[in-house]
Amino acid sequence: MASPDKLAHIVFKTGQLTQMTEWYTHVLEGSVTFGNDFLAFITYDEEHHRVAFIASGATDKPEPHHSGLHHVAFTYATLGDLIGTYRRLAAEDVRPFWCINHGPTTSMYFEDPDGNHVELQIDNFATEAELDDFFRSGAFEANPIGTEFDPDELGRRFDNGVPFAELVKQS
Repeated sequence: MASPDKLAHIVFKTGQLTQMTEWYTHVLEGSVTFGNDFLAFITYDEEHHRVAFIASGATDKPEPHHSGLHHVAFTYATLGDLIGTYRRLAAEDVRPFWCINHGPTTSMYFEDPDGNHVELQIDNFATEAELDDFFRSGAFEANPIGTEFDPDELGRRFDNGVPFAELVKQS
């Protein structure tokens, strides 16, 4: 048995095809690879589409107690990339509704035009062994949600040269 090599794509049903396509293209700094009145594909890397949208005519936004998609997460290569994305979006008044260090990741959660939650994150550990040590330490079990943070303060500390390990350490 082989595990998948990567996540290929995510597909959303929407009643706001244009708005959703524009929002994800903007937030992820992607591009549209295909689009018509029924379907749109966007990508931000070598894959032909990472996020797709199907015009379903649906207009109801998800509610907190519905079953289905909880959130979609996109991992950035560096903390600088995540902070730069936060600053770019914040300058246009696209702000996260929740910023939290989960332990394994430092994450910022946004809401798309349909009300879906989108996590932009970085991995806090460079290796699987470091992550395994963290899980075995009991720290995650003691606090499986994490510690909230102020993204502007994180950015200031990053700009001031605070070491990565200190920036992603849970308080």
